[in-house]
Amino acid sequence: MNEVLSLLGSGWLIAFAVMFLLWLTQLRTRNAGIVDVGWAAITGGLAVWHSVGGEGAVERRLVVGLLGALWGGRLAWHLLRDRVWGQPEEGRYVTLRQNWAPHSDRAFFIFFQAQALAALALSLPFALAAVTQSPFPLTSDLAGLVLVAVGVVGETVADRQLLAFKQNPANRGLTCRAGLWRYSRHPNYFFEWILWCGFGGLGLAGPWGGVGLLAPLLILYSILFVTGIPPTEAQALASRGEDYRRYQRSTSPFVPWPPKLPSEENGENY
Repeated sequence: MNEVLSLLGSGWLIAFAVMFLLWLTQLRTRNAGIVDVGWAAITGGLAVWHSVGGEGAVERRLVVGLLGALWGGRLAWHLLRDRVWGQPEEGRYVTLRQNWAPHSDRAFFIFFQAQALAALALSLPFALAAVTQSPFPLTSDLAGLVLVAVGVVGETVADRQLLAFKQNPANRGLTCRAGLWRYSRHPNYFFEWILWCGFGGLGLAGPWGGVGLLAPLLILYSILFVTGIPPTEAQALASRGEDYRRYQRSTSPFVPWPPKLPSEENGENY
């Protein structure tokens, strides 16, 4: 466990420094959405850092570093391209900036560093996997890899379906119900969670491996109650009104499930 703590300690210094630089960037651009890009990049980067610094089975370390880099790189690029680069500040950050005024810069510094700590906590399964000496692959490794593959494919498909919908001018002001979005209001979040269950599985082989399951639990809590579904739905209701309320009545909020029929929509929501 001392080796894991050492990896996490050095990882925190990296996360702190990167988020500090990104906080300085948002002081100039006034777009705090860069924190999401940083969170994804740091988490993926820490997977690589742990895989290099760990002394566990080489094969497992290579897999962990590669998967973390691919996950973090894809998500960071997606967020940078679609939500930050040349884009106005997202509504949820505009609201936070207004609510935190006149001390918003100080509050955002704390917020950015909180995201650094979140990235560090999420890197725990990677650190545990990187120090595990057990031969690779074990059953838990294979199960983790399957979940990671399902999560990556599902989230990528959901993101592309939503992007295609938004790029059609005829859909302005409407809610995406295409593909996976017909069965879940947030399929991207659902498959992100599945992916993190897989990462947690990769860390199970070690004696402290179960601690790594805190990462998917943290992701689930954040999605359901903090930075995921609640602010996203509040923004959707503000911008799309009754169209989104109809979507809420018919469609599962998280786990993909067949939508309610029109005759069922007057019953209790999911």
